[in-house]
Amino acid sequence: MLTEQEEDFIQRWESERGKLDSVSGKLLSGLPVAMLFSLPIVMSVIVIYLFSPAWYTKISNTAPGTFITVLIAVFFCIVFFSYFRMYHKWETNEQIYHELKSRSEEQQPTGGTS
Repeated sequence: MLTEQEEDFIQRWESERGKLDSVSGKLLSGLPVAMLFSLPIVMSVIVIYLFSPAWYTKISNTAPGTFITVLIAVFFCIVFFSYFRMYHKWETNEQIYHELKSRSEEQQPTGGTS
């Protein structure tokens, strides 16, 4: 017998699994957390670069044009993190879904006659 939470999970996952199955669905649903994850990095680099560019180039010992390279690298990290976080979450939910479905099918009484 499945609990009410498990039955709610099955119903919710059956309605959501199609939306999250595609690459774009995984990217878009994982993007807010990935942006939140990378926000401190981007903000610290931007604040230092904008308010003290001479100090930035002196301390980092780099040319001023490498700022764009840092932003591109952070962008790729955002895409990577958002996709693979949601991919892992989707696979975990899919495994739980299949386990619960098989448990519920095992507990269904068979209607056969003896």
